[in-house]
Amino acid sequence: MSEQTSHKHYLSRLSQLYPSIAAVSTEIINLSSILNLPKGTEHFITDIHGEYEAFMHVVKNGSGAVRNKVEEVYGRTLSESDIRELSTLIYYPAEKIALEASAKNEEEMRDWYRVMLYRLIAVCKYSASKYTRSKVRKALPADFAYVIEELITEREDGADKEAYYNEIINAIIRTGQADDFIIAMSELIPRLVVDRLHVLGDIYDRGDGAADIMDLLSKHHCLDIQWGNHDIVWMGAAAGQVNCIANVIRVSARYGNLGTLEDDYGINLLPLAIFAGRVYGDDKCSCFEIKGKGPGDYDLDLSMNMKIHKAISIIQFKLDGQYAAKHPGMGVDDRDVLSHIDFKNGTFSEDGKTYKLLDTNFPTVDPENPNVLTEEEKEIMARLTVAFLRCKRLQDHASLMVNKGSFYKTMNGNLLYHGCMPLDEAGEFKEVSIYGEILKGKALYDRLDTYVRKAFVAKHEDERERSKDLLWWIWCSADSPLFGKNRMATFERYFLADEESHIEKKNPYYSFLDNDQVVSRILKEFGLEGERCHIINGHVPVKKGEQPMRCRGRVLIIDGGFSKAYQGQTGIAGYTLTFNSFGLKLVAHEPFTSTEDAIRTGADIHSGPVLVEQYIKQLTVGDTDNGQELRLQIAELEDLLSAYRNGVIPEKES
Repeated sequence: MSEQTSHKHYLSRLSQLYPSIAAVSTEIINLSSILNLPKGTEHFITDIHGEYEAFMHVVKNGSGAVRNKVEEVYGRTLSESDIRELSTLIYYPAEKIALEASAKNEEEMRDWYRVMLYRLIAVCKYSASKYTRSKVRKALPADFAYVIEELITEREDGADKEAYYNEIINAIIRTGQADDFIIAMSELIPRLVVDRLHVLGDIYDRGDGAADIMDLLSKHHCLDIQWGNHDIVWMGAAAGQVNCIANVIRVSARYGNLGTLEDDYGINLLPLAIFAGRVYGDDKCSCFEIKGKGPGDYDLDLSMNMKIHKAISIIQFKLDGQYAAKHPGMGVDDRDVLSHIDFKNGTFSEDGKTYKLLDTNFPTVDPENPNVLTEEEKEIMARLTVAFLRCKRLQDHASLMVNKGSFYKTMNGNLLYHGCMPLDEAGEFKEVSIYGEILKGKALYDRLDTYVRKAFVAKHEDERERSKDLLWWIWCSADSPLFGKNRMATFERYFLADEESHIEKKNPYYSFLDNDQVVSRILKEFGLEGERCHIINGHVPVKKGEQPMRCRGRVLIIDGGFSKAYQGQTGIAGYTLTFNSFGLKLVAHEPFTSTEDAIRTGADIHSGPVLVEQYIKQLTVGDTDNGQELRLQIAELEDLLSAYRNGVIPEKES
């Protein structure tokens, strides 16, 4: 088929959607008008680590974007306390309504409803003004779509407009629909304010709300996820990869967070608990203390939690040794730690050094075959594997990760990824061997992305198993873009006192973050060039005294420490980023206390934004990647229009 014939065939197919000159002209006019609308706001969040309440608040307030909209509408006419009250109502409508109802009589409540409905309508109308009416209509909640559209659509009948609006508001209150209507409006506003949410990885581990975060993300109107190392290990566990399962349980035990597995995902840990209690009954397991929580915060009895922690850790070390033997060319031989123990003398040898072990009680380890699981350990892992594979909620969350996630994303001049670009000491792309294939740069990211997906969808069992095994490699390998360190010193941190043995050296990438030449090379590798292009990066907390902006603002590190476990190092509760039509803003967050405090006092958790980049000319949709796609569509439609007018393709009968 010639190119000309192929193009005519395509236009003929396109004519099925736009069967007449009028239809295609209308669509060209519509798309052309969209190009001139202001660019929508993008919201960037990373390293949530299970902190559901703090995450939910930041999503609801759009890192201050929602509050900014309230101030733009009412900043000159409302007091600070009124603006705070209205903002809190938008964030937590049901809870705020209940609080007001408990303090007001019926007449006072009617007055409050009326005032708040008018204020919400004004904010909603202002937030919707940057979109087409069609897009706003699609965002409207089904139950109140018609009424909201009437209230936020301009009417030209002057004096009659106020009476018209008043009657609608009165009817909403009189029919007892005020609560539901306020909730619907309050949920609509953040959706209109923030056009797209980018989550740059590490939703899981540390905090206990990861499952609820995933439920929240599953309902988001426009979302993409760049996988983090903690997400990958949970995805591996969901796929039934045993090393990943052991790691997930160990990390959950380490942070006193086994409730996520048992309560949120229904994973039965009783066989593991019974085994741990029997085998380590008299063992204080003092090397397996729980991190990041205070007294009384544990999901289980502290002593039992520590026993489970040790039991699953020993199982993990055995499985890691088995993995190293199974995949000798994958560069993980150093994780065969149990083979380096002198059980008779209680020592561990590594890199030519010998260390005294802090714990020498290994009742389940055969010194002659240290990586062999006992029959009971095999049975426990078999039952856990079935439990992970059969958990519908976990499988749904893994599917969301696969369908909405990727190793990286390029959008509107920004390169998004969680960890690092593996570099060598000279700042060049490091060559990495994946099952014998040598890869580097973007090709490495693309190949790993493919393997992650094949772990869930590959038809052939061998191919799926190889892909599942690679998920554990991505979690902890020195060459993994998501790990970014020369090794994972888990065993050393548990069993060795010498802190030098605990050191995990970062990939050279992190020493080149202020190097213009290296940063430009990375961006160019992914098709991005120019001063307005940025790397947006998570994974490594920005510690006290460090700056989130590197390389003249071309690299933005937005992991400031959502997790409470990190806030001692960071002094804050994380950085987030917004990118609207006027530029990019970093926001440093103060630690979040509780949802109850936010509702009761109107407290917010964002501090003053830091301007990264400001544009003199407001960006439009035409300046975005979506704008490029729309121009291509317009060009194709203009070809169809020309074909109609030249008689090449006939119009369809109406």
